[in-house]
Amino acid sequence: MDPQLVEVTQIFARFKAALLRNDFVTCNNLLSQLKVLLTRYSSLPPTFQQTPTSVEELQIAREIYEHAVVLSVKTEDQDAFERDFFQLKPFYTDTCGLIPPSPQEYPILGLNLLRLLVQNRIAEFHTELELLPPNALENPCIKHAVELEQSFMEGAYNSVLIARQTVPHETYVYFMDLLAKTVREEIAGCSEKAYESLSVADAKKILMFSSDEELSTYIEEEHPEWEIKNGVVFFQKAKESQPCKEIPSLQLINQTLSYARELERIV
Repeated sequence: MDPQLVEVTQIFARFKAALLRNDFVTCNNLLSQLKVLLTRYSSLPPTFQQTPTSVEELQIAREIYEHAVVLSVKTEDQDAFERDFFQLKPFYTDTCGLIPPSPQEYPILGLNLLRLLVQNRIAEFHTELELLPPNALENPCIKHAVELEQSFMEGAYNSVLIARQTVPHETYVYFMDLLAKTVREEIAGCSEKAYESLSVADAKKILMFSSDEELSTYIEEEHPEWEIKNGVVFFQKAKESQPCKEIPSLQLINQTLSYARELERIV
């Protein structure tokens, strides 16, 4: 085997071992080394030059970037996720016929769709979806992201929260937690505008909490302006804290009449 390929393989083995024990500092250091070593290979995107070891080089490079994406999820680094995903994507789109498909392709593509949904980048979500082959929609990971987007757009927030319990891959949990938090905030915002108060039981049901303690913790951390008293959640305190702006109705009427008179003169 090529000496450079041996070196990459050995460092990658250390990287995977560190990732298993959640030693993220070591992972990041080794990943930086691996990315530098990969720049030596002309067989990788965008050149794809044929070499005696091009197949092995493409396969190990793809696997390195796949693990880099997983690392970015574990470290909750969305910027790193985006960088590593775009470095990985050509291995999925441009290596057909050069190397066998990766079993991690659809889980990672679905994970990227979920990230775009969490970041409310809906146009990019649909662009990425259009680039997938028709049979990709049958994959559980892609289907999961598509159904989530449909539920989110329809306002079926309960379906989004329930989907947190049925993730198709363990790496989806981080983005699902972010999406669930976003959905809860949407529900909370609508609730405090629609009601002056709700019973604790109704508030738990609407916000999809299973216990009074979870609801209390959520209110303390996210909405300290709410108040729980005698089994009732009061939103009035939140409303009172927001000053109401008076509409200068008389001034608006005078301006409108003035505009009308000016229009008559012009005509």
